[in-house]
Parts: sequence; structure tokens; C-alpha cells
Amino acid sequence: MSEELKEEVLEEIQEEQEEKLQEDTQEVAEGKISILEEKLKEEQEKYLRVHADFENIKKRLEREKYMAIDYASEKFAKDLLMPIDTLEMALAAEKAADLSAEELLAKLKEGVELTIKNFYSAFEKHNISVVDTDCDFNPNLHNAVMQVDSEEHKSGQIVQVMQKGYILKDRLLRTAMVSIAN
Repeated sequence: MSEELKEEVLEEIQEEQEEKLQEDTQEVAEGKISILEEKLKEEQEKYLRVHADFENIKKRLEREKYMAIDYASEKFAKDLLMPIDTLEMALAAEKAADLSAEELLAKLKEGVELTIKNFYSAFEKHNISVVDTDCDFNPNLHNAVMQVDSEEHKSGQIVQVMQKGYILKDRLLRTAMVSIAN
């Protein structure tokens, strides 16, 4: 064989090998691409499931939040039932027995006192306290509706409480309406 023929045969073999190598490389690349596409599809499905779960949890928590807000005062409302029951019993005492006016008045007074005690008990359970008025005037807690002359009190001291004030935990519900000394 001549040298030229050998070179042509070698070139053909080399071209065939390169084509074969190129085909093999393409097949391997296509196989890897299909594997990667499958993995991508699986990960996208996982993402969609997690996202749907997250949205469902978010909606549930939103509903629970609104339920908690709607029923936040339920315990307090239940605790106010006792004072109402006491008032109703006091009113029913009039019908229950033939009592004299003095006895009836005493029973009503007792019922009102018990009702007030029940209210304060409910308030205490829910961290509601009375604004302190045994101190100097504090514009953050007291509302001075009038000034009076008083020899027993220094200027600015609280002389009389017209209406009690109340505090819920650390938040003022209502200022105490007071009169202060000149």
C-alpha cells in the first residue's frame, strides 16, 4: 500500500471514530439532559406542594387569628355573668317573700354590695384595677373636673372622687374624675 492510501484509510478511520465519538457524546449528553429534566420536574412538583401547604397554613392561621380576635373577650364576658345573676337575684327577692320595706331595702343593698364584689373579682381576674386616688393629682391618671377650697389638703391634692378610673394591665381604660384642692 502506498503511503497516500494509508493516510486516506487512517483519515477515514479517524473521521469514523470522531463521528462515533460525537454520536456517543451526544447520546450521553441527551441522557444527562433527560435525567436533569426529570430531576427539575420532581423539584418543581415538590416546590408546588410546599407552596400549597404554606398557603393553606397561612389561610388557617389567618382564620384562627380572626377567631381569636372575635372571641378574645369570651372569658371576661363569662366572668360578668355572675354579677348579672346577683343583680337579678336581688330584684327577685322582692317577689319571693313578703318583706317589709326596711327588710327589702336591706336585701337590695346586700345584693348590690355582692354584685360590686363580683365585679371587682372579675376585674381582678382580668388585670383590671382601680386608679389610685390616695395620692397627688396626676393628669395622666386623673381628670380634674373642679377645684375646691380645702383647709385639710395641700394645693393639687385630690379632695374628692366623683368617678373611679380603671387600668387594664398597664393601659388606662378611664381616668378618675376628681376634684382637687386650690
